[in-house]
Amino acid sequence: MVELPAVDLSPYVEAFLSIFVAMNVLGVLPLFMGLTDGMTLSTRRALVKRATTTAFAIAVVILLAGQFIFQTLGITVDDLRIGGGLILLVLAITDLLFSNLTRQPGSSNGDVGADLAVVPLGTPLMVGPAAITAILVLQNSAGYLPTIVALIANLSISYLVFYFGPALIAMIGNGAARAFAKVATLFLAAIAIALIRTGIVNTIQAM
Repeated sequence: MVELPAVDLSPYVEAFLSIFVAMNVLGVLPLFMGLTDGMTLSTRRALVKRATTTAFAIAVVILLAGQFIFQTLGITVDDLRIGGGLILLVLAITDLLFSNLTRQPGSSNGDVGADLAVVPLGTPLMVGPAAITAILVLQNSAGYLPTIVALIANLSISYLVFYFGPALIAMIGNGAARAFAKVATLFLAAIAIALIRTGIVNTIQAM
């Protein structure tokens, strides 16, 4: 019998676990619920498709040209943390205080969803500073192919969680789901502050 060469799966496992932890899809689900509160199920699911596609495109660009982009623009991952944190903080404050003025429940025209799919869902929630850092590190340690495979696997998991998660959470009832979404938005504000704080502290320490 002809023996097949052994395939080293350790780079794939390393890449998958690193990106899985960095994306934290289960932690992002409540934030997704908060940001899409008032949308119909079909609108949410269409939003999930656009957000996943956006996240994958951003991740691939970072993988192939991340170092070049950062050096050309003169930015760091900590700059992304601060910028992403500010965006999330503004969104959280708007949702908590002015949601009745800015949200159109059940809107199906896709305009609001198209914006949310890119920012903040595609980035910085699905592919944020932690995921970008993991991708840049894995590019050197694991290689391009394991990183791409790990990205596809993790984004597939994210897609399934976001696609079916809202339907499962909706089973608890409309009132409870809305209360859950508001609490999630409050945590979104806390995450935003943590991103800003980490970015500022790291920038000061690097001086």
